[in-house]
Order: sequence, then C-alpha cells, then structure tokens
Amino acid sequence: MLILRRKKNESILIGDNIRITVLESAADGVRLAIDAPKSLSILREELTEAEQENRESSSPTAQAVNALQSGLMASVRKNRSAKD
Repeated sequence: MLILRRKKNESILIGDNIRITVLESAADGVRLAIDAPKSLSILREELTEAEQENRESSSPTAQAVNALQSGLMASVRKNRSAKD
C-alpha cells in the first residue's frame, strides 16, 4: 500500500489517464476530484461491499439447495405412497 500526503489542490497520477486531486480537507473527511476515462467504473468501497453482501445473501448455499431437494423428494415420495 502506498501512503501519500497531499495538500489542497495537489494531485496524484495513476497511470497515464487517472488524476486524483484534493479539493478540500476537513476534520470530517476529504473531498476528492477524480479525473478518469468514462469507461472506468469508480464506486465507493462501501457500495461495492453492500452489493457483494446482497449477492451472497440472495444466492442459496449448496447446503440450502440440498435441504430443499431432500424435502421435495420426501414430499414426492409421500404423495406417491398416499396415491397407492
């Protein structure tokens, strides 16, 4: 991890086409300006973490799928036995 100190209106460059400039620094946070190609996605980390958590919670685990399959098969067997 690279740690830099920048003052207001100072920038850092990432590669040839990304510039991050400090606009304002205050006790409650820093305002940054990011100049990057439009094809590059720039998201706040907490949003990507929330998106990942949502994906994980909406995707069933293998254990949950197996439990559902077992329950479904038991139900099918029970219905067949009742018909006989």
